Amino acid sequence: MDASRTRRIPRTAAALGSCCLALLCACSAAGSPAGDRSTARAAAVPAAASELQNQYQKVIKDVLPSVVQIQASKDLGSGVVYDGDGHIVTNAHVVQGEKKFKVTTANSEEPLTATLVYSYPEQDLAVLRLDRKPDGLKAASFGDTEKVEVGQITLAMGSPLGLSSSVTEGIVSATGRTVSENQEGGGTGATIPNMVQTSAAINPGNSGGALVNLDSQVIGIPTLAASDPDLGGSAAPGIGFAIPGSMVKTVADQIIKQGKVTDSGRAALGISGRTVVDADYQPAGVAVVTVKQGDAADRAGIRAGDIITGLGGDHVTTITSLAESLAADRPGQRTTVTFTREGVERTVDVTLGEQ
Repeated sequence: MDASRTRRIPRTAAALGSCCLALLCACSAAGSPAGDRSTARAAAVPAAASELQNQYQKVIKDVLPSVVQIQASKDLGSGVVYDGDGHIVTNAHVVQGEKKFKVTTANSEEPLTATLVYSYPEQDLAVLRLDRKPDGLKAASFGDTEKVEVGQITLAMGSPLGLSSSVTEGIVSATGRTVSENQEGGGTGATIPNMVQTSAAINPGNSGGALVNLDSQVIGIPTLAASDPDLGGSAAPGIGFAIPGSMVKTVADQIIKQGKVTDSGRAALGISGRTVVDADYQPAGVAVVTVKQGDAADRAGIRAGDIITGLGGDHVTTITSLAESLAADRPGQRTTVTFTREGVERTVDVTLGEQ
């Protein structure tokens, strides 16, 4: 399964509400007469439906005013109001190489202009700032990623297919996913760790929007939807990914305070490389092209021309698999690198640097 950008991947929202109702309907008071149980079940259905619907509507009322539509010269995406100063967080692949954008907020009748503060493609995040702060601008509340659990109900808010202020629903399907983004069609090629997987519909234009829990907290920024390479890259329904809210805050705070990202928290070897293939044209490792002087690989004695085949306990066959293995580690962590040099396999200890 590959991950591709949201503008290419449609899907159908999961009908979670009916499942909740089915569970609630199965409950009845012990010892009640049959007629009473029947009446209780009939009353429980509309009561449960009304309660869930009211909760959805409360969350939408709380968060949707913080979700904006971003128009670049050739692309359309979404963003989330980050603070009261007019900063907006979105995906780097939404802004690409542009500096000026049109932004439509929930309270603005006409598009406002915004300027890029900084783009950080390595995490597929960027921050814009409105040139003029409108009245009633509402900043979103970001949740703690550590508290996100599988099965939680989620709402995805954004501008799919240009339909501003759209909402879809689903659940958290998994946490801690490491996913690599394609570079085709303007993608950043970033390998992003700890992503939140959701069944909420992530459609073209949702990129940069909000994945929200029922406490009205943004738990992620929808970024990727899955495609199935065995089906010609067509959509894999119900599989979308969001950058975790805690990482969004870490990156956005640095950009706003310092104008750039100074502490990525991402491990690095300090090399550039390319995927090599074996005699059967299958990926077989990463050939080191350059080694940054004084960085982790250099200190461990790795040289240009070496072919990396393992990192720690992970088997490395491509530049993407190397990036995904590094994404699970931290700067300063000690691990091992296995590589071949002139046909001889070697393993060295490495203290990882920072991306």
